[in-house]
Amino acid sequence: MNIKNEDILFLGETDIDIVNQAIIDMNPKLVIIDSIQTMYSEELSAAAGSVSQVREITSQVMRVCKSRAITTIIIGHVTKEGNIAGPRVLEHMVDTVLYLEGERYFSYRILRGVKNRFGSTNEIGMFEMREEGMCEITNPSEVLISERDDNPSGSCIVSSMEGTRPILVELQALTSQTIFGYPKRTANGIDYNRLALLIAVLEKKAGLMLGSQDVYMNVVGGLKINEPSIDLGIIMATASSFKNSPIPKDMVIMGEVGLTGEVRRINLIEKRLKEAERLGFKSCIIPESNKKDLKDKYKLDIIGVSNVKEAMQKALG
Repeated sequence: MNIKNEDILFLGETDIDIVNQAIIDMNPKLVIIDSIQTMYSEELSAAAGSVSQVREITSQVMRVCKSRAITTIIIGHVTKEGNIAGPRVLEHMVDTVLYLEGERYFSYRILRGVKNRFGSTNEIGMFEMREEGMCEITNPSEVLISERDDNPSGSCIVSSMEGTRPILVELQALTSQTIFGYPKRTANGIDYNRLALLIAVLEKKAGLMLGSQDVYMNVVGGLKINEPSIDLGIIMATASSFKNSPIPKDMVIMGEVGLTGEVRRINLIEKRLKEAERLGFKSCIIPESNKKDLKDKYKLDIIGVSNVKEAMQKALG
């Protein structure tokens, strides 16, 4: 990891009394405890990782470190669902909670603020795991869409807001004739129920007969996106694959879709457009209601649409 520093000290100990005494003796600038679920106090008979042990150990560490102005990072395990394992009391006691998120088979990680007593939780940091450790990705959008050399059908660029940072992400859809009586829907990186709902809108309002088609949807890079502004991108990517008609390579699509097929307004549109413009995209499909309120001038060819059918005509011809 190329760390040349003699002041990094390790202590292999799980007894909190010994740890606290070492902190008092050394008086370091930073303490990292890995992990809180393995620590125990002999004053309590409960097992390590229980509610009483976590509460007592955290309060002792806070008392020792805050009285000496020592910054402390407490690492906790997470469950398969991505939540902090064990009691929620740990999150209530500390000043800041950060989640390090990422898929097991992808090298990208997102550091997300969930709680912060001293600042905003809107910002994220994106990192890549390399041989020398976790390295910051200063421009996530370029990484997530850098491999689009050709222009296949079923591929679409959308804009997602991660906190206050716009990130352009590639969605890929694949439709194929189902060999069973019941069509299959697979969603990777987006909510499955949202995909099923948007497919129903596409059938009802745009006339695409997807009842005999398996539909697969994937967010490139292993990201998970819950934002409704990618609805129109999901619909366009699915329609593009079904019609075998590619969406222009230099086009970004953004907008929320309602059950009646209307394209609804989204927030922070100016930041999304500036990010698309900065990365060299030429055109952008956005909700008509957002286009009316734009004040700045953009080099992008901005296309406003009010419903799904109109968006398909603009994107697929």
